[in-house]
Amino acid sequence: MYKTNPMLLIDYYKAVHAEMLPQNMTKSVSYFTPRMSRIDRWDKVVMFGLQGMIRTYLIDYFNREFFERPFEEVIGEYKRVLDNTLGQNVYGIEKIEKLHRLGYLPIEIMALPEGTRVPVHVPMFGITNTHPEFAWLPQALESLISAENWHPMIAATVGYTYRQIVNKYYALTCDDTIERAKALGAFDFRGEECTESAIKAGAGWCMSFLNTATVPVVPYLEQMYACDCTKEPVAFGSPSTEHAVMCSNFAVDGDEITLLRRLLTEIYPNTSFSVVLDSYDYWHVIDTLLPQLKEEIMAHKGCMLMRGDSGDCVEVVTKTVFKLWEEFGGTVNSKGYKVLDPHVKAIYGDSITVQRCEQIYQILMENGFACSNVALGVGSFSFQCIEEDGILKPFTRDTFSSCIKATYCEIAGNPYPIFKDPKDGGFKKSQKGCCVVFEENGALQYRDNLNWEQAAAAADNLLQTVFKDGVLVKEQSLQEIRDRLHDGMF
Repeated sequence: MYKTNPMLLIDYYKAVHAEMLPQNMTKSVSYFTPRMSRIDRWDKVVMFGLQGMIRTYLIDYFNREFFERPFEEVIGEYKRVLDNTLGQNVYGIEKIEKLHRLGYLPIEIMALPEGTRVPVHVPMFGITNTHPEFAWLPQALESLISAENWHPMIAATVGYTYRQIVNKYYALTCDDTIERAKALGAFDFRGEECTESAIKAGAGWCMSFLNTATVPVVPYLEQMYACDCTKEPVAFGSPSTEHAVMCSNFAVDGDEITLLRRLLTEIYPNTSFSVVLDSYDYWHVIDTLLPQLKEEIMAHKGCMLMRGDSGDCVEVVTKTVFKLWEEFGGTVNSKGYKVLDPHVKAIYGDSITVQRCEQIYQILMENGFACSNVALGVGSFSFQCIEEDGILKPFTRDTFSSCIKATYCEIAGNPYPIFKDPKDGGFKKSQKGCCVVFEENGALQYRDNLNWEQAAAAADNLLQTVFKDGVLVKEQSLQEIRDRLHDGMF
């Protein structure tokens, strides 16, 4: 959002709930929980994105667009919008006035560490008020917090899924020194819902991989997750042609070999690069032009990656590896699998679903080739849906039915566990009272039906305060999250 009062980043009905809540309510507690999974292969969600949301909205945005703006301007904007779209005298303005005068966001968020793989039904984070006059605020922030968190978590889960495939096949076919974090790259920017969505999806991907085409992921991670691309591996891109490059040069040269020779000898003589080769006839380039360029390729001080972009990607990329071996040869690694000469490699820029990734690796392995002979790209399709048993399943908030539900309140000093339990609701049954998340036999579990003091005092509670009264009190770095997600084997 741009220059909008953050108290307007709500569903309309949130504006009237404060007046509906029990009188003398001084505390409320809510939890964000993935209640179920609609994806068969996923029973856990990667905890990621909360710190980015806190810094972006609960700190920077609230300070800039609410607390640091003049009182009359903030209240006037709130009233102008709601008076004319919800109705005058329908909502209470006093709560917004009190919040602005308070000067900070009286909220505490208790969360599991980012990079944790959280089973469905287990709360990922909780939110409560720290000032007795603002028990209405945690649920008032629900829409904003939910909208900003479910997508990065799914993107991080997508990345982790691909990383597990890489880990499996690289362990079987590649030398242990081959870097797994560069096996796949993200090519989803232009196909995401918007720029912000692309950045957050790319950040989630980078919890498991280093390669991405989305440049703004790097400054986002630096600003939100305590990293520095000048001092550590945050994310990497690579030089590559596109069809506009190939076709415009063809229009001038009348062929494709002129540009390929120029790339090898003049533009990138010392740098690896990929080149898209299917603007006209991919196999003509592979079978006819590459042999003519063999001397230049072998003298090139880098790797030339041959990229197909149409047809059956499984067939194209595996067949390319076989043909490159016939022309350029290579070596056999310590596990007995063939590795192409380092001057050449196959790449496919997107269209790589989890099934196709596994198929490509399986075909390579069955034919005696290391899976590191290919670089694969994951596009927006795989960031937004998955195919299971012939059914296309889109990723939405409902993929994990992720929601924020109030489970506890205090009224006139008395604790009240609150919950929902629809007769036909199934997974919609909520926790009851305050919760403690703990580890037992290597698995995360939770217990509920506690009061606030009991949950806060529990020594085994993994829900730890990360934000309180407008301040990020526990910062987590990119490296820390990667190490946690991959057990120190990023």
